[in-house]
This record gives sequence, structure tokens and C-alpha cells, in this order.
Amino acid sequence: MEQTIQSIFDDLRYHCENEVVEFKKAENGFDFDDLGMYFSALSNEANLRGMDFAWLVFGVHDKSREVVGTSYKNGAKSLQRLKHDLAQHTTGGNTFREIYDLMVEDMRVLMFQIPAAPRGIPVAWQGHFYGRRGESLVALDMNKYDEIRRQTVCEDWSRQVVEATIDDLEPKALKKAREEFKSVHPRLANEVDDWDDMEFLGRAGVAINGRLTKSAILLLGKPTSVHFISPAIASITWVLVDEHGEKQDYEHFSIPFLLTVDEVLAKIRNLNQRIMPGGTLFPDVVKQYDEYSIREILHNCIAHQDYTMHERITMVETPDSVTFSNGGSFLPGTVQNAIDQVGPQKFYRNYALCQGMVSFNMIDTIGRGIRKVFTEQRKRFFPMPDFHIDAGKRDVTVKIYGRIIDERYYRLLKANPDLSLGDCIALDAVQKREVIDKETVLRLRKMHLIEGRYPNLFLSEYAAKTSENNELKMEYIKNKSFNDRHFKEMIVSYLRSFGGATRAELNTLLQSKLSDVLTDEQKIRKIGNLLSSLKKDGVIRLLEKKRWVLVDI
Repeated sequence: MEQTIQSIFDDLRYHCENEVVEFKKAENGFDFDDLGMYFSALSNEANLRGMDFAWLVFGVHDKSREVVGTSYKNGAKSLQRLKHDLAQHTTGGNTFREIYDLMVEDMRVLMFQIPAAPRGIPVAWQGHFYGRRGESLVALDMNKYDEIRRQTVCEDWSRQVVEATIDDLEPKALKKAREEFKSVHPRLANEVDDWDDMEFLGRAGVAINGRLTKSAILLLGKPTSVHFISPAIASITWVLVDEHGEKQDYEHFSIPFLLTVDEVLAKIRNLNQRIMPGGTLFPDVVKQYDEYSIREILHNCIAHQDYTMHERITMVETPDSVTFSNGGSFLPGTVQNAIDQVGPQKFYRNYALCQGMVSFNMIDTIGRGIRKVFTEQRKRFFPMPDFHIDAGKRDVTVKIYGRIIDERYYRLLKANPDLSLGDCIALDAVQKREVIDKETVLRLRKMHLIEGRYPNLFLSEYAAKTSENNELKMEYIKNKSFNDRHFKEMIVSYLRSFGGATRAELNTLLQSKLSDVLTDEQKIRKIGNLLSSLKKDGVIRLLEKKRWVLVDI
């Protein structure tokens, strides 16, 4: 085996570096995050070139191919641990097939054997996909991403035929399907009634050559027909949870999905919300949820569920939100890709199922669904949806908010109707204490929409200054805090009054006065910086007993 690996090394060493081979000196170490990015890139490129493996080699100069040796992860236990650690951050827990530790010219060389990405599943590192452009490490471009994803689209689970007949379909669902088909295709409305059921289903895309597909069972099948698609699970579970996280009620819904989606959505308690921004006596009255949005998300769960994973679709309702979950990787890759998409989606996991859902007026084909959900939330001045995309577990979770989080967000959106959708999403991230990019921060600052020191931002005082809501004004003051000079004067005054103080005493003095935007850890660090600055300026000194005193005492 050693000779075989040695031969592979020689072939790689004297062959030009390309998208599936990378040499690094790594003489004393190598950044773990960089290692993960190279793993993702080389794995994806190997897939695209039809190769079983890619190689990353440490201890060799990338240009001259001179062997320089490496001390990286010296020892079998360290290398095995590395394989485990890498798997925690990659799609599907992928990691090195083998790590070969060999001596070349009396120097240590490491050869990392990287398996090609699985068919249809690009490999991500910490949620981001990487590729190669020549010898450069870059983000995986969408063409390559699409090429990998399309590898399984041709194996459309939803298009597979089953040994079922028209008698296995629900008559009420068939009737509704015809009605919806007419509304989608008004030019064919006069012809539809002349078609028999099988011709109709064929034209709708859920039957092939007079045989029903799994899509027909999902959308139109009787509950007793679910065995035709076994072991797939055709079930939507609704769960009601109270404000304490305790489960209060639940119900399972089976096929036909064309009918049962209405029963599922009817379970949501879409109550009126009376919002009184600024303490006005004339509240805004809105429903908790936009009906289009919750219906669109549920239909997307049905259309894009990976039924080969044998999972159910779930819908968890709390007093403040509804969260939808389905199995399967997120086809657009990122939420931003889905929002930016113009025109129809390029490919589908369940093409036949999606074709049937379009025919029955459940979804459309122009790729507007996710963007429209964000747009509807903006129109209502409500928080934006939260998407959690787990590439490792291959599932997608979407949370739709039914109440405002921060009144300032509501007021800012209402007062600035011309804000772009991107800026509304960024303001939503700020109210949720999420980090946004610095370029967006600069733009929002110029519009006086946010304040605070990056990355600890908060929504602007303009939402609070004009408010009659005292709680909102107090929250702004707590977030605004004071400048460093004010806190230094507090420290000096305290030391002068009491002759000195320990660090714990000064922490107690200042922590409650610092901005609530800061975490406890950040507050402690800021107090340390204030003390260091005063010491450097010759104002205070630290005694042996760890007690701070003024220099002039």
C-alpha cells in the first residue's frame, strides 16, 4: 500500500496542479477554516469531473513541487481527530476518506484523500459552497452548483408510476382538481369536461401513458392509498405550543394534499393584532398572518420535500409564530438566491409533483413565491421570515412571525415606504440582534435608520424621538449609553470618594450603566479597556492587593 501511495504522490507531484489537486507547504501549521474550504472546493470539483477523489497535499511547495516537509497534526490520534472535527461542519458529515502520512526525501508529507461530492449534493463548509477557478479557491458559482444538483433531478421520485387505478383516488379531490385546472387554463375550460379522468391527469402531468404516478397519489389519493408510495411518509403534522413551550394539541393530516392543506391551514389561530405604535389612540388592526404567505410556505414544503428521506412535514404554531419544516436540501442554495431569482426555478426535486401542483393552482412557475412572502411581511411592517437551512441534516425550517418584535421596526418601515426589500431585511436583522455587512451598515446610517457601534447595532432614535411610548424612549436611552469620558469620570469619582476599589467593585458600579446592546462579556471587556486607558494616562494605578487607586493619592 505504501508503494501505491508513493506512486500516487509521484504522479500528483509531477502533474500540473489543477482543480482536483492542491499542494500546500503547511510547514508548521494550517488554518482549520481554510482546510474546510479546500475540502468543499476539491470535493465539488471532483464530482464535476467524474472523479472518485481529489487530493490535498501538505509539505510540498505549490509552485516548485519541492518537498519542504510538514509538522501539521503530528501523530495518528491527531489526524483521526481532524477527520472527526472536519465532519462536524460539512454537508452530510463528509470528511477525508484517508489521510496518508509518508516520508519523502526524509521529510514528512501528508496526503488528504477527499471523496467526490455525492451525486446531486454539493458539499458545503459551514453552510457555504466552494469551488476552484484554475488554481484559485472561490465560491462555487451557480452554474456548477446547478450542474451538481441536476444529477438527481433526472431521477424524479414523484414521476415514478404506481400500480393504482382511478378508484384509488378521492372523487372530491378529482372534482376540485378539474375546477382548479380550468382556472389555471381558462382557454381549455370548455374542453376539460370532455376528457376522461386519465386523460385529464395526463394533461395535468400526474399520469404517464395511462398510469398514475406517485404525484397523483400525493395530491389526489384516498388516505387508504398511501401504501402505493411506501416507505415514503405522506403526512403533515400540526402542533400547538403555548408560550411556555408546552405542547397543547396536535393533529396528523394525510392525503389527498389538494384537500387536506385547507384543513391544516384552518388549524392556525390567525387572530387580530391591535398595534398602537407611539401610543396612538387609533391602533392598526391586522391579522397575525398573511394567508398567502402561510399557504405558499406549506405548498413549498409539499412540492420540495425529499420523500426518499421518509420524513413528515411539520407545522408548529406558538402564540407568536408558525414554523414549517420539511426534509431535503434547499434547492436555491441560499435565501438570497431565492429572493434575487428572476423567472422560473431552473430545476426541481419533484418535477412531476410541481407540474401537478401548478396545474391544480397550488403553486406557480414564475419563481416569485419566497420573494413574495418577504414582500407581504414588509407591506404589513412585520418581521421577516427566518429560514434555517441545515445542509448537514438536509432539512429546511421557515418561521413566519405573527407579532412585532420591536416597535421601532414597525414605525421605521411605516414611515419609509420607499425602502428596498434588501434594506428592510437588513433592519429586520438588526432588530433580531444579527450581524449585517458593513457596506449595508454605512447605507443605513446615512439614512439615519440605525445607530450603535458595529456589530452591536440598534434601530434608530428617529423611531423613538417622535414616540409617545415612554418604554420605547427608555430602551433607546439604555441602548444609546454614554461616551467613554463619562464612565472614566465615574471611575475617578468613585476612587476619590472611597480611596480605592477592586475590579469586582468597579464592575458592579458600571455594568448596569453600560449599553444594553452589549453582552455581559462585552461589558466586562469595556470596563477593562477603560481602566487600561486611565492607567496609561497616569490617572490610576493598581496596587499589589489588586486594588485600583488614584495616582495622586
